[in-house]
Amino acid sequence: MKFKKLKTLEVSILHQKNRFKMANKEMKTYTLAEMKDMYIGKQGTKDRDEYEYELRMDIIGKMIKQARQDRNLTQEQLGELIGVQKSQISKLESSANSATIDTIIKVFKALKAEINFRVKLENEFVQLV
Repeated sequence: MKFKKLKTLEVSILHQKNRFKMANKEMKTYTLAEMKDMYIGKQGTKDRDEYEYELRMDIIGKMIKQARQDRNLTQEQLGELIGVQKSQISKLESSANSATIDTIIKVFKALKAEINFRVKLENEFVQLV
């Protein structure tokens, strides 16, 4: 019985020592960009480009949903404004991946939202007059 208590105490002390070592050991931190590079791929790679595209389309979908809700419109009402079914608005809000730029522009115009595009060619932004 004493041996068992001693063994339990010894294990407990080892755990405390390990916790102390871990608490005093500096943890390596990574930036979001470094994490993306490690787990998705470096910028310019196919996987990274696909990820960035899907992310942008997801953000556009969320913006459409927020603008629609801010104007107290249902998906059906917005669909009627631009001539599409409620299901298409639902798909667009969950991810704009399959939408054409024309559809996206129609949606934002129906929502009376201002749209701005930034076009960059050879490290310079193109200004449209």
